[in-house]
Amino acid sequence: MSRANHRDPSLLQALTPLLFLVLALACAVYLYADDASFGANQVGLMLATGVAAIVGLRNRMPWQHIQDSLVHGVSLAVVPIFILLSVGALIGTWILSGTVPMLIVYGMELMHPAYFYPATSVVCAIVALSIGSSWTVAGTLGVALIGVAQGMDMSLPMTAGAVISGAYFGDKMSPMSDTTIIAPAAAGAELFSHIRHLTWTTFPSFAIALVLFTIVGLSQGSGGNPEFGNLSGQLREHYNLGWYLLIPMLVVFTLAMLRFPAYPTILLGALLGGVFAVIFQPELVLALADDPDLPRPMALLSGAWKALFEGYQSQTGIAAVDDLLSRGGMISMLNTVWLIVCALGFGAVMERTGLLERMVRSVLKKVKSTGSLIAAAIGTAFGTNVVAADQYMALVLPGRLYQPEFRKRGLDPLNLSRALEDGGTITSPLVPWNTCGAYMAATLGVATLDYAPYAFFNLVGPVVALVMAYTGFRVLRLKPDDAD
Repeated sequence: MSRANHRDPSLLQALTPLLFLVLALACAVYLYADDASFGANQVGLMLATGVAAIVGLRNRMPWQHIQDSLVHGVSLAVVPIFILLSVGALIGTWILSGTVPMLIVYGMELMHPAYFYPATSVVCAIVALSIGSSWTVAGTLGVALIGVAQGMDMSLPMTAGAVISGAYFGDKMSPMSDTTIIAPAAAGAELFSHIRHLTWTTFPSFAIALVLFTIVGLSQGSGGNPEFGNLSGQLREHYNLGWYLLIPMLVVFTLAMLRFPAYPTILLGALLGGVFAVIFQPELVLALADDPDLPRPMALLSGAWKALFEGYQSQTGIAAVDDLLSRGGMISMLNTVWLIVCALGFGAVMERTGLLERMVRSVLKKVKSTGSLIAAAIGTAFGTNVVAADQYMALVLPGRLYQPEFRKRGLDPLNLSRALEDGGTITSPLVPWNTCGAYMAATLGVATLDYAPYAFFNLVGPVVALVMAYTGFRVLRLKPDDAD
């Protein structure tokens, strides 16, 4: 919508809501520590949205325009919200059916603490490259690998970092990934040329991450959490386990490879998990239903249904095992949904009132060299992840704003598309209120700020990209025929 009749915001006005948000989030963390994301951060985001709206009103923007931006911003979250809810349901039924316990048993039998972290990252990378979805990998393999880590007394934040590093490497390099498709489109580049250009920053970054994971793994002890005792034996005693319990996971990955949309794919996987639970774990399903007055068929339906919305509640009598298995359900994702809605509302108002664009314009005025321009694009993509709380906006908005400047300076748009991925795609899970950060924390059960220091690939990637930008290595110039 045009802002022709509205006053342009000043830089101070553009920064005011952001500074307010930083202050509010700092107060939330100080007052509530780890519980800040269970309401306090949401309040801070809503208040910061109000500050941005006041700036817009002061610059003669009608309230209806601001309200429309909220509607549009929250609409961006509809599909992620449904994916989140379906992942919660999937976790609940896959634990009840024995799919996740079977993966945990296989993982503990096959993996050794010395190479657990790099192996976790490589496995997640291969699967994400095959299916093009970091979210699907985290919601399936990631959940199981977190369980394996608990049984082997490995660091959960480090394991989450390894899962996310591998998942985002594969996602970034896959031609089936939506972000890998969006980035070159936003920059005006060709998809497969974009992927080839990405290899120069992505492969070195992943190699460094694997070295770091290997060093950490070799420095750890022999593993084995005494609280779990013989976890594999306990799971086999509690469940009727067999290879066939992995069929729901294979169905999900096959559908993902066939480019089925994520939401129906994951929801189908959750429903299939419920069916497998009824067939192979009927006594656990009846125990979860906990209603002896119901006829057996209805009790089985009730237990499977309960796993979908409330998750699985384990009752093995072993506290550590029960804590490991009592997870999932749509209800477990509601706080994350709340956070995402508030964050996207803030980002939408910042974008509609022109405050984001004003900040970018101020950055461009100070950019002189090619290296600093690419660095500015990387920084803006990351900043948009922080302010707008959505990785798609972190690709599209900077791509739209920087594309003319890159062409004006004779730079191939592939430089911009790579910068968008290096600054936008892979940094999105590092921001607690970003859709990706909130999703990963809710799915893996590890707070964003706890796993962020160990998401080595996501941390190293922007640094490698900046080094290449300032040294001019693999910075492509437009051919004379392509220049304006």
